[in-house]
Amino acid sequence: MLYLMIACRALLAAVFAIALVGKVRGRTAFDEFTASIVTLGVLPRGMSVVAAYALVAAEAVAVLLLALPWTVPLGFAAAVGTLAVLTGGILAALRGGRQAPCRCFGASATPLGRVHVVRNLVLAAVGGIGLAAWITAGTSAPNPAGVVLALVAAGVGALLVVRLDDLMELFTV
Repeated sequence: MLYLMIACRALLAAVFAIALVGKVRGRTAFDEFTASIVTLGVLPRGMSVVAAYALVAAEAVAVLLLALPWTVPLGFAAAVGTLAVLTGGILAALRGGRQAPCRCFGASATPLGRVHVVRNLVLAAVGGIGLAAWITAGTSAPNPAGVVLALVAAGVGALLVVRLDDLMELFTV
C-alpha cells in the first residue's frame, strides 16, 4: 500500500502543481482563467473573481500539503475537496447550458464538459484511494526501486490528465 500511496500522492501533487503554474504563469493566463469562471455564470462576476483567487490558493495548499510528509492526509482531503468544488461548478454550468474554455492547465480552447467531470471524479477517487493507502501503509521503509516505479506511474498518469483534452480530440475526430 505504501507505493500506491506514493503514486497517488505524486499524481495529485503533479496535477495540481501543473494546474497552478498554468494559471499563474503570467497576468494574461490568470485573466483568461478568471474570464472562464465568469463566463460559466455559476457565480456573480465579483464572486467569480474571488473564486478564481480561491481556487488558485486551494491548488497551492493541496500541493504544499501533499509535499510535506506530516500533512499527507490533509493534502489528500484538500485535493478531493478542491476537485469536488471544481466538479460542482462544471456541473452547475452545464445544467445552465453555459460553456467556457477549460483553463484547468492554462490555455485551452476546449469547452468544459462531461469529460472534465469524469476526469475530476477519477482524480477525487485517486485522492480517496491514496488516503486509504496512507492509513494502511504502515511505517516500513520504502524500497527505492518501488518508489521510482510509483513516481514513474504517477508521472505518466499526470501527463495523461494534463493532456486529456488533446487525447480526447485525437480519438473523437
